[in-house]
Amino acid sequence: MRKFLFIILFLIVSLLYLFDADKLIVKNFTFFNDLKLSYINKVIGISTTVEKYFNQASSIEKLRIENDELKEYKILYTATQKQLDMMKEFISTNDTNQNKPNINLAKVLSYINFDDFTKVWLDQEKEDDSILGLITEEYAAGIVVKENGKSVALLNGNKECSYAVFIGEDKVPGIVTSSKDGKNLTIQFIPIWAEIKIGDEVITSGMDNIFFEGLKVGRISEESKRPDMQTAIVKPYAKVLKKKYFYTYRHYSYDKKETLIEK
Repeated sequence: MRKFLFIILFLIVSLLYLFDADKLIVKNFTFFNDLKLSYINKVIGISTTVEKYFNQASSIEKLRIENDELKEYKILYTATQKQLDMMKEFISTNDTNQNKPNINLAKVLSYINFDDFTKVWLDQEKEDDSILGLITEEYAAGIVVKENGKSVALLNGNKECSYAVFIGEDKVPGIVTSSKDGKNLTIQFIPIWAEIKIGDEVITSGMDNIFFEGLKVGRISEESKRPDMQTAIVKPYAKVLKKKYFYTYRHYSYDKKETLIEK
């Protein structure tokens, strides 16, 4: 019985194919053809939308990368511009005061001791025992001393690094040195009568002939006052451990006979 039904169905399908019945159905019943076209158009539309989405996502990612690169260039440009402005100020100020500064670019070669990241060799010879200022961008970064005829940078945070500073608008004097945590700086020898507060900006004073006056150091984050002394903790601006290049600053001045004397 099943075989008989199968044979009947096979014959019907064959006859329909021979007489182009499928074409007649499509011709006379356009509903099926419209449905087919609608389906194809929707598939094409969805495919186009998906393709546009992925192309748009790719474009957005590309623009984001370009934007990040432009931000980096802007930061580099700003830093370079600040350095140029700072040098112009050096020249202008020191020409007025008849001082002749000497500023040189120095490259960090290596650590001196692997357990101390705040003491590094610089690519400069050093013949005298004078102390130089170390600068990065518009910030004080430490000092430079001589060791075995070479220049050694003692960065901010090194226990042997110290220089004179002013605190706040009143220019309260003090001496910057290292702190216990190694991340911040400590200001010692602050006059007991002086008023300082958290948030005061700290700048170099130039009173030690290591730096000129006005180079930024950081801001006061803590202050401690005792009966016999006053100290403060400074959060420094310069990220000295990440730098590969610095500027060294040497101060010169004239005596009364107009003879050049190195300080």
